[in-house]
Amino acid sequence: MLHRLIERHPGVRLDVLAPPWTEKLLRQMPEVNEVLLNPFAHGAFRFSERRELGKQLQATRYDQAIVLPNSWKSALIPYFANIPLRTGFVGEMRFGLLNDVRKLNKSALPLMVERFLQLAEVKGKEITRPIAHPRLRVSEEQKRRVLERFNLSSDRPIVAFCPGAEFGPSKRWPVQYYAELAQSLFDEGYAIWLIGSPKDKEVADKIVALGNSHAVNLCGKTDLSDALALIANASLVISNDSGLMHISAALDRPMLAIFGSSSPRFTPPLSAKAEVLRLDLPCSPCFKRECPLGHFNCMMQLAPQAVAKHIPIRPV
Repeated sequence: MLHRLIERHPGVRLDVLAPPWTEKLLRQMPEVNEVLLNPFAHGAFRFSERRELGKQLQATRYDQAIVLPNSWKSALIPYFANIPLRTGFVGEMRFGLLNDVRKLNKSALPLMVERFLQLAEVKGKEITRPIAHPRLRVSEEQKRRVLERFNLSSDRPIVAFCPGAEFGPSKRWPVQYYAELAQSLFDEGYAIWLIGSPKDKEVADKIVALGNSHAVNLCGKTDLSDALALIANASLVISNDSGLMHISAALDRPMLAIFGSSSPRFTPPLSAKAEVLRLDLPCSPCFKRECPLGHFNCMMQLAPQAVAKHIPIRPV
């Protein structure tokens, strides 16, 4: 979306209002001029504070705001900032707050990336296909520094495991499967790194405890900038459907992306080097946080041996 806006408006200044945890990721994007930190937690209303922040932004005299969340409160800040063109999908009946309201045709735009691209176009104009894959760049110097910072070696080819998923358990391949695959990959000559947020540390600790003392557990020790550089060093990424999956795709790393309750028809990894693994059972995708049927077959029946057959790179 940002790239398309620059194509349409050469020389445009693009500022992004976003949660603090995304700041370092956004600063890796060459399209972004400035990152404005959004102080409001998910679900927090705080009407008067949103109004005050909007008024503070008036001085910048933005020409357009594109509101990506579909909530009513997310449209308040651009409205109070008096931004003349305020674009977004209908969402929670935001007429008035938004004055460039788009109706989302989900069947015509099944992918999330297509929907964001639609907001970058003039109202009524179709997006241009094929869509270029988003790309993030990490320099060799960044890659070297992160190895030094965490005292890591690249002597062995590196497999980065991303075993977390913020959405819930139904997106997570079982811990014991990650542990079994980690053991076999280590025996074949790979180094195993576990990458994720502090919320993923418990899962990663269990993988280590299940016979993987050799694995390097980096969950909770990195910020997003570190995670980018670590993943950029990897020969292969094995990930659940998560934010780190999309980062790995944007870094164009060889990847196995494991899907259970969610669907690659909506948010696939956008890279020719990514392979999606899923069972396509009649009950999936259900898009539930936990298995509503109690058996979790969409993940439990995807055995480590089946995943291992798709690993494209072997140590020399």
